[in-house]
Amino acid sequence: MALITLRRNLCHLLDCLAHGAMAALKHQAANHVHKAAKAHPCPLLFSQQSTPFRVRFHHACCKKFHSENGNDPHPVGEPMFSQVWAWKRLEENTDNMDEQIFYRKLSNLTSSKEVLNFISTLDTLSETVAARALQWICELEKKEGHSRLPKEILENNIFKALCFQFEQEPSHLSNTGLVTALQALILLHGDPQSGLLDSLVAECQSRLRKGSLEVHNLCILAESLIKLQGPGCATVQLILCQLQDENLEALTAKDMVALYRLLQACPEKVHQLQMFLDRMNNYSLSVVSQLSPTWISQMLRALVVLDQTQARPLVIKLGKYAVRHFCSFTNEELSKVLEAFIYFGHTDRLFTKALEQNIAALCLSLNPEIVSKITEYCSRRLILSKPILDTVAENFVCQSEKFSLTQISVIMESFGKLNYLPPNASALFKKLENILFTHFNSFPPKVLLRLLHSCLLIERHPVNFMAKLFNPYFLQRLQGEESYLDRLSLAQLTQLYLSSVLECPFYKGPKLLPKYQVKSFLTPCHSLETPVDFHLHKSVVIGLVDLLGARSYFASKVLTPYWYTIDIEIKLDKEGFVLPFTVDEDVHKRVALCIDGPRRFCFNCKNLLGKEAIKQRHLRLLGYQVVQRKQQGRGDSLNFGTWSLGSKYTEKQMHEERTGAIGQAEALGREKNHLLDS
Repeated sequence: MALITLRRNLCHLLDCLAHGAMAALKHQAANHVHKAAKAHPCPLLFSQQSTPFRVRFHHACCKKFHSENGNDPHPVGEPMFSQVWAWKRLEENTDNMDEQIFYRKLSNLTSSKEVLNFISTLDTLSETVAARALQWICELEKKEGHSRLPKEILENNIFKALCFQFEQEPSHLSNTGLVTALQALILLHGDPQSGLLDSLVAECQSRLRKGSLEVHNLCILAESLIKLQGPGCATVQLILCQLQDENLEALTAKDMVALYRLLQACPEKVHQLQMFLDRMNNYSLSVVSQLSPTWISQMLRALVVLDQTQARPLVIKLGKYAVRHFCSFTNEELSKVLEAFIYFGHTDRLFTKALEQNIAALCLSLNPEIVSKITEYCSRRLILSKPILDTVAENFVCQSEKFSLTQISVIMESFGKLNYLPPNASALFKKLENILFTHFNSFPPKVLLRLLHSCLLIERHPVNFMAKLFNPYFLQRLQGEESYLDRLSLAQLTQLYLSSVLECPFYKGPKLLPKYQVKSFLTPCHSLETPVDFHLHKSVVIGLVDLLGARSYFASKVLTPYWYTIDIEIKLDKEGFVLPFTVDEDVHKRVALCIDGPRRFCFNCKNLLGKEAIKQRHLRLLGYQVVQRKQQGRGDSLNFGTWSLGSKYTEKQMHEERTGAIGQAEALGREKNHLLDS
């Protein structure tokens, strides 16, 4: 191990001192310090008791330790003092870069090797900067999927130097440097040197007992101990009790974010700390303006994990400030913001506008995760944004191989739900079809069903895959270990079957057996139809009574033989006059009145949702005369003068409207009877 090697070197050094080398070493060290003091006119920061240490890097330490006898603890050509004792020197480096610049450069490095090479070019590092570098190394290794630091990192001399100083002098570390170093090493579920971790934990507990740790550092310490020992750790309980007694008004925005991150790490304690959380949520409203983009995303993520649905005012304010920082968000941070908006059901018009304005420029730099999250946000909030959805479609076509099967399903479900076809629909569905042919059996059954049903909503019929969907083997997979199929899956299968009969007469494959067909698409949960708005329905009924003369001339919420529910049905005779709804003879035409309230349209436009568009399409194919009554706004008046329901239809009009539709309806009826007989 790297640290053991250093200890052996130190032991060898002590042996040398025991044989009389100590005097020479002291003389050499004194001369070295004296020269340094002359070179720097400012006071030398040397007292280890009053000042945190600074780590000095000598470029020669990157070389391998070697000697003729194999025991020389320092590199050839380098004084022994500079290799071991120079780590303790606290000299002021006029060329030392600003910490913020260092952090920015550090965040641009993408591998541990790059970080260590970058550090080796510096003369000195403060312990907080050194701890941050250690933390970034651990974060990068975790992103690579490593559960522990690789051997080549542990044996790197720069990394050894960092660990050596943190272990030997934890009492000389600042509070921030101490807890940051501990947080870094715990990130990979244990550090490479058990002695180092024990030393840091012991020092943290000592300072906790003395009450010398600030709120921000207390939060980092508790968060680290939760990862190391679990939320039941006694030290964590002590810290939580101490934090609840803090005066929140005295805390900074940075402290508040740290508090949220800590509570996020132990969500099982939310019910015990809800009163404290309520205080935090109320006070956080006053510090939102001071939050950085990273802090905004972290606070929103914590509110989601902690299920703070009552903190909606805080979510709204965070959303407003997220618009100002939109261009500064990383993909990961933007994903957290969108996830919070989805979770809390929040729609910010300005945020959506900023997304529309910037997404085209970011198209190819967006990874599949953020693309699917953006699409899900539009889908959940019913936002039909052509710039956003067009960019999503373009991104998918360009890098479809990078998307997971679930992410592909999310994208296609959004297009189907919002009833939108992008300009590159041809290329999009060609890519999708290739993926389906290649990975059909790899898709989770319900994900696959949702995906293909979404294609159906935008008139892209999955004819090549219907036979597989109606196959008993797939239906068995779809059911899984449950005793029955859920109603949503059955409804989607039924609508696919209905579409195959009405819109794909050339399909001659297997049919869906009656036992897998629902009786109605309108169900209490996960319905394929949107229930009619009660107040709007009442207004329309009053208007129809005035228009037709009696309530008996129309029926409400009529379940058709083809699983759809019509808001209002009106029957006409051969002459085009309205018949009482109780009459079944001499019915020549049926009018389906769709009372389309705001919930049947996209949030920001007059585009019908996919499930409503397919319903009206199928009703027309079944022979109904579909009439829409749209509500453009809550205060819109209802004008029935344009309906002309009481006037006669000419034979020519009726013949044109019924051509093809009745034949398809009869074919569907014969198909159903055949299945029932079999």
